Amino acid sequence: MNDVILLAEKLYKNHSLTVNEYEKLISQRTSESAKYLTEKADEVRKAIYGNKVFVRGLIEISNICKNDCYYCGIRGGNVNCERYRLTPEEIFLCCKEGYALGFRTFVLQGGEDGFFTDEVLCDLIKKIKNLFPECAVTLSLGERSRESYQKLYVSGADRYLLRHETADEWLYKKLHPENMSLKNRMECLKNLKGIGFQTGCGFMVGAPYQTAEHIAKDLKFIEEFKPDMCGIGPFVPHKDTKFKSNEHGSAELTCYLLSIIRLIHPNILLPATTALGTIDPVGREKGILSGANVVMPNLSPEQVRKKYDLYDNKVSSGAESAMQRKNLEKRMEKIGFKVVTARGDVIK
Repeated sequence: MNDVILLAEKLYKNHSLTVNEYEKLISQRTSESAKYLTEKADEVRKAIYGNKVFVRGLIEISNICKNDCYYCGIRGGNVNCERYRLTPEEIFLCCKEGYALGFRTFVLQGGEDGFFTDEVLCDLIKKIKNLFPECAVTLSLGERSRESYQKLYVSGADRYLLRHETADEWLYKKLHPENMSLKNRMECLKNLKGIGFQTGCGFMVGAPYQTAEHIAKDLKFIEEFKPDMCGIGPFVPHKDTKFKSNEHGSAELTCYLLSIIRLIHPNILLPATTALGTIDPVGREKGILSGANVVMPNLSPEQVRKKYDLYDNKVSSGAESAMQRKNLEKRMEKIGFKVVTARGDVIK
């Protein structure tokens, strides 16, 4: 038995490896280690969640952002981005339509848009929770103060997604402008968890300058931070960024890492992301088969979906559209999984 399979076995048994061991598991991966990790990830996921795939209704509330992250299509410095912002009334209407379709979690995602003050968001969250008390509200709105996060939580928000992007200081600086810091990003994550949010982190796979060592550090961070959710997807370049000529990340490596993360934290909520479905027509299915158990169809108004242009060729119709949920159900059933409409909270 080769060393990589032995490392995969160790991870399955202990849910922990050293950074060097994670790096070796990635850089020396084989078809045999991928098969082993996939089988074990499926085993532990089904022991906790069965064959359920949780759906979240994604509402992209604004593509206006004060930040200028070098890889992002909606970065503040992109003059070619056609900006939009949904009104609170439009967001609420998306929730009403989603509820009628069977969604019981709404994910409000957007750039760091100054319009969405604590007051605006708290009023919106309270309104959603008052009308749909059995539903979960997830926010993915970037870095805010601890006081702001506290207000959002008190207003009824249940979960918060904030990708850490990388656990390596050097790489973080290569991907972000000087006014952003890994220290602050990590402080935000710590605050979210301390307040009581179901907290999600995550990173891009195949980001510019990224090495197996960088990914190993991400895996160790995930192991130690113990997030309730983790969103990873392949890097996909955008034509209006400095990385427009870079290759996109690998679907194969993304799925391999999904299996590893499932074994690190067997109870984690793990999405098969839109980016995975963008670079591979059956990427969502591959992600689920590798250990993921969440998909997030788009509830945003059809006229703005293409404007939330984080990267080139982002999927915004077909199975990505909430109106095509039946199609998504059939695709999941074909690989032995069942889409469910429950809130889908993490099982502790």
